[in-house]
Amino acid sequence: MTPLEALADPTRRRIVELLAQRDRTAGEIVEEFDLSAPAISQHLNVLRDAGLVTTRAEGRSRIQTLNSDGLDEIEAWLEKTRTFWSRRLDFLERELRADSTRAKKKARPA
Repeated sequence: MTPLEALADPTRRRIVELLAQRDRTAGEIVEEFDLSAPAISQHLNVLRDAGLVTTRAEGRSRIQTLNSDGLDEIEAWLEKTRTFWSRRLDFLERELRADSTRAKKKARPA
């Protein structure tokens, strides 16, 4: 599953938002939801498989952390999309200005 596909789920998006604030244990994440620990574990597995989250051991705890590599893939996709829309909007602006200029020329008495 790609990072974008993983983030299609609102629970997983919220988990990423929580981890953007700070690293957390799975138990801390469970406390933020009305879902069972196994359900959150499944969401974390999907996020790990998509490369968005990593887990590290600290003593007996497993700390969940955002993985910047997975976020880089999303950022690259967004940049391509931004470039596309920027070009389209620039073209639209030129066309609207040209239409405005043509309309002003037609409105002038000869």
